[in-house]
Amino acid sequence: MDSIAANHYLVFDGARRVGGGGLIDVARAAKRCVELGLPGPLLLFDAVTSELLELDLRGTLDEVLARLPVDLTDPAQPATPAEPASLPPAVRVRPGRPRLGVVAREITLLPRHWEWLSEQRGGASVTIRRLVEEARNASAERDRRRRAQESAYRFMSAMVGNQPGFEDATRALFADDASRFHEFAREWPTDLRDHATQLAAAAFNA
Repeated sequence: MDSIAANHYLVFDGARRVGGGGLIDVARAAKRCVELGLPGPLLLFDAVTSELLELDLRGTLDEVLARLPVDLTDPAQPATPAEPASLPPAVRVRPGRPRLGVVAREITLLPRHWEWLSEQRGGASVTIRRLVEEARNASAERDRRRRAQESAYRFMSAMVGNQPGFEDATRALFADDASRFHEFAREWPTDLRDHATQLAAAAFNA
């Protein structure tokens, strides 16, 4: 089975997977399904997030391809290199701390929070950045599992919502119960089961 990473987008005609790859690849596959009059429904997905992809398939294949947005992940659609920016005649390098790329936005805290921040080494901004980084690191695995669960559920809702075992498989997905998930997904159409299982595996392995 192809890995998710190898296919940026996927095309399904009904319960059958009919294509995968970059935008050009899935546009060609989808247009061929239309021309063959396959029963559908024809659905295109982001292979990682399971968000639905909408393409205008009217007209000839060349017209369809001409309307595609630029896909920076697709080697068949290289990004146009930007013109090199011209530097001013004299560039003076000033000593001091490098810019961190920080963005100033308003936050609201209670007086006791501001008092505590003012007592911390480096001041409020440095302390808040440190606390945010610590929270991000602490929740990284949980966030990865949540994103994987959401992607699997999004695909399952669109493609196997009417299949037997869908609700039980969904409960198993969010309960982190891989064995029960596979048990309830066993009878789904092969292509749908395989992709749903692949998405769910990312949640179970997180």
